[in-house]
Amino acid sequence: MQTWLATVLKTDSVRLTPASTDASFRRYWRVWHAGQTWIAMDAPPEVEDCGRYADLARRWRAVGLNTPEIIAEAREQGFLLISDFGERLYLQELSADTADQLYGAALNTLERLQTCAPTDELPRYDAALLTRELGLFDDWFLTGLLQRSIQSDERARLTTVYQRLLTNALEQPQVCVHRDYHSRNLMRTEQDHPGVLDFQDAVLGPITYDVVSLVRDCYIAWPESRVQDWSRAYYARATAAGLVGDVTFECWQRWFDLMGMQRHLKACGIFARLKLRDGKPGYIADIPRTLNYVIAVAGRYADLQPFGDWLKTAIWPMIELQCSE
Repeated sequence: MQTWLATVLKTDSVRLTPASTDASFRRYWRVWHAGQTWIAMDAPPEVEDCGRYADLARRWRAVGLNTPEIIAEAREQGFLLISDFGERLYLQELSADTADQLYGAALNTLERLQTCAPTDELPRYDAALLTRELGLFDDWFLTGLLQRSIQSDERARLTTVYQRLLTNALEQPQVCVHRDYHSRNLMRTEQDHPGVLDFQDAVLGPITYDVVSLVRDCYIAWPESRVQDWSRAYYARATAAGLVGDVTFECWQRWFDLMGMQRHLKACGIFARLKLRDGKPGYIADIPRTLNYVIAVAGRYADLQPFGDWLKTAIWPMIELQCSE
């Protein structure tokens, strides 16, 4: 990569420093030369597709989203040179005082994504993909991390809940979905903030997915009253933009809540996989927050409350033990 960068920048005096960690196989380096900085992405082509990142970055920039500018690319090697958004992650900038302003900007960007981004080449967030994602909870979280056998009655309960979550996702208006829209993938930039990162897995999918990903973040939690305010505010935006038709806020809120359950169950599986398969144990600390969202939401709906009770009594004590080790 250094050889490639030297060719691209026409210099042998390229300096690299680690830019960020990532839950995928991608690595990022800050490139220093002649008083300027860029970001170099190293995405092993056998497991990552840097070309899709580059294509989506250009398409989204064309409709006004602040994605990185692609300076140079070598797709066959998995290399990209992109503009540098700096180091001010939303996660580090968010506080009780800044949250409304930062989330307001993020929701502005999300509305533009859902109303303006082209969707003709996006894969669908269909039942097969949603089901595979829920399987991560079973395979990597329950069976893998907790080493817990799933009994026949528990399997029946999981199947029933998963079907409700699938129905909920598929009945929503389908829009462009970033699919990882949260505080670790948004940057506070001097102009046109937020800068948007990690969008290469975008799909055509449920309208509430990115909203709940943002305000019920796996990495930072807010009082439920603030979450409800942000949800209601985006419902009003989406209604005014003609994205949701005549649905009531109560319908929207169930979409939002159950979509969050699907995402958070998947995330628990991904965090477990990162430890067990990829040797990245740091995400285990985020599981209690993430699973707590599921338990809290399940408790608000009569048809999901037994699932929440099971998680609270049978699974939560195992989580506390796992996270204390």
